[in-house]
Amino acid sequence: MRLSRSLSITSLSGLPLWEEESLPVQDLLLFEVSWEVTNKVGGIYTVIQTKAKITVDEWGENYIMMGPYYEHNFKTQVEKCEPPNQAIKAAMDSLNNNGCQVHFGRWLIEGSPYVILFDIGAAAWNLDRWKGDLWNACSIGLPYHDREANDSLIFGSLVAWFFKELTDQLQDKPNVIAHFHEWQAGTGLVLSRSRKIPLATVFTTHATLLGRYLCAGNADFYNNLDKFNIDQEAGERQIYHRYCLERAAVHCAHVFTTVSQITAVEANHMLHRQPDVVTPNGLNVRKFSAMHEFQNLHSMNKAKIQEFVRGHFYGHLDFNLEKTLFFFIAGRYEFSNKGADLFLESLSRLNYLLRVHKSDVTVVVFFIMPAKTNNFNVESLKGQAVRKQLWDTAQSVKEKFGKRLYESLLRGEIPDMSKILDRDDFTIMKRAIYATQRHTFPPVTTHNMLDDSTDPILSNIRRIGLFNGRNDRVKIVFHPEFLSSTSPLLPMDYEEFVRGCHLGVFPSYYEPWGYTPGECTVMGIPSVTTNLSGFGCFMEEHVSDPSEYGIYIVDRRFRSADESCNQLTQFLFSFCQQSRRQRIIQRNRTERLSDLLDWRYLGRFYMHARHLALSRSFPGKFKMDHLNLAPTQGFRYPRPASVPPSPSASLHSTPHHSDEEDDDTYDEEEEAEKDRQNIKAPFTLGAEPEDDSCFHQSSRCS
Repeated sequence: MRLSRSLSITSLSGLPLWEEESLPVQDLLLFEVSWEVTNKVGGIYTVIQTKAKITVDEWGENYIMMGPYYEHNFKTQVEKCEPPNQAIKAAMDSLNNNGCQVHFGRWLIEGSPYVILFDIGAAAWNLDRWKGDLWNACSIGLPYHDREANDSLIFGSLVAWFFKELTDQLQDKPNVIAHFHEWQAGTGLVLSRSRKIPLATVFTTHATLLGRYLCAGNADFYNNLDKFNIDQEAGERQIYHRYCLERAAVHCAHVFTTVSQITAVEANHMLHRQPDVVTPNGLNVRKFSAMHEFQNLHSMNKAKIQEFVRGHFYGHLDFNLEKTLFFFIAGRYEFSNKGADLFLESLSRLNYLLRVHKSDVTVVVFFIMPAKTNNFNVESLKGQAVRKQLWDTAQSVKEKFGKRLYESLLRGEIPDMSKILDRDDFTIMKRAIYATQRHTFPPVTTHNMLDDSTDPILSNIRRIGLFNGRNDRVKIVFHPEFLSSTSPLLPMDYEEFVRGCHLGVFPSYYEPWGYTPGECTVMGIPSVTTNLSGFGCFMEEHVSDPSEYGIYIVDRRFRSADESCNQLTQFLFSFCQQSRRQRIIQRNRTERLSDLLDWRYLGRFYMHARHLALSRSFPGKFKMDHLNLAPTQGFRYPRPASVPPSPSASLHSTPHHSDEEDDDTYDEEEEAEKDRQNIKAPFTLGAEPEDDSCFHQSSRCS
């Protein structure tokens, strides 16, 4: 199945804007409905939260989010207030007067959007009646034991009820657009359409339900997209009712969108509808923007990680921290979907290459994936205590040394260095050195794992034999908790940690978009992704030579698992060969890609979806004359003209060349200006014919 090109961005500086007229937002109300409004569960929370600012800038008080009410979230994230629109207030009062609880306020994030939150528990007494309504509307039944599906029905029923009351109040002016995210919110869309409520509806799937389940079960997903018996697969996994809700929402929506071309192909097979618009996920780049400071931030935060490494590897710190690179992988603990299996195997091969080439580079790899633990590892805590004790000892001796040196110089004497420290000082230092001795390897995990023997990461570490030995050039630290600045082990938040690392590695097999490499990009940190992730496909489309800009794309679609692993290993080994100057050049280039991921540009895809929905639901009032947007203008970053950052592309005879050997033709400002000019030269993307051979030999680690 050949991937058709997505609608290309045409809103960057210097490019022609889309020809469609802006919507009369003063005569419209936009509602965005999601289970993750004020309720962080997964990546959709990031999408909604980061997009809020540009949507509020466009729609003002006519933009309202809708989600479930949780008391703790409401008290800590929402400022309660009265609805500014009387029709909204009347609709809420109607629900409240009928035994439901609906809350209104401003979500305290950038943009401060209005939110309407529905109390699921307070309306649970209607569950049986609403199950009957759902069955009568679309013949979908929900089992009593599926709490999540039942909650989604209560939520959807409340949303549909609210929209019925609202539209009755408004009497067709202003018109209402309702944008629903994922199957949990989709029930409200299905019920609204079945009751013929006058809404323009958009439904976005960020990942298909069945696709995520199949990939988690190690199915050869992309090679068999057209061969799966969808109903049977959903039934065997006991999610048939959820799948039916998702599919019903997809087919009821006026406009169906998804976040990437790879997910569009998946949705076409799993849900039997081709998405109308691809809406890539963006970021609020200004939040991460550090201008020319991002290099200094990298240096500062790298020093914090080095301090952790000094403690964690005490007694085995026989490697040079100035020649140590920090790699990381982070996200939900989906071992195969996130590519942790491929990454671990490639680390084993990288360790072999570094040892064979007698490299003086050491790689410390962090796995930041939450798993079940019962506490910090005692050995990890001891390491940080030993490091702190050693630091205190060094400080006290330094203070004595400095005072005696100062007094000696005041007397006009050159001090006798053998006498400036007394025997007690040497005793203290010797005791400190003995305290750093260790007869075991540094731990590979920072916590006590509840399922140590069956944990996939630990099991594979045992298989490949990377136990942080002295001879290993690749060291592993598994941190099975999300990072926090209050942690006694690694007191850094996620953004600080990313800025301090050298490379993010995300070789995902199933990744509808992939925010982690996107966050690396806007912070100027190179990353590894794949052509089976939405982010990787997006970068392949818009950057001629992504690796020169610090975006390494592993081919998991056309290569076998072993070939993909070798390619990833080569990327990592090539990165280890870079000089410090080359890494700085590459970080500059990576950070310049930030604008590609800014909601100020990617938000236009959402604008187009809303306009399309209005033209389909209210054709008499809203029209779109140019609905066929397959061939459209876009942009493409060319390969940088100056010095390549990667040694594999240079002419050095040895991988261990010095900084002085580097070509001095690189001019950061000149290259940045060339990039700014190059993105002003549009090109045309044509729709490509579908071809099932596209997914042959898609790689999957066994």
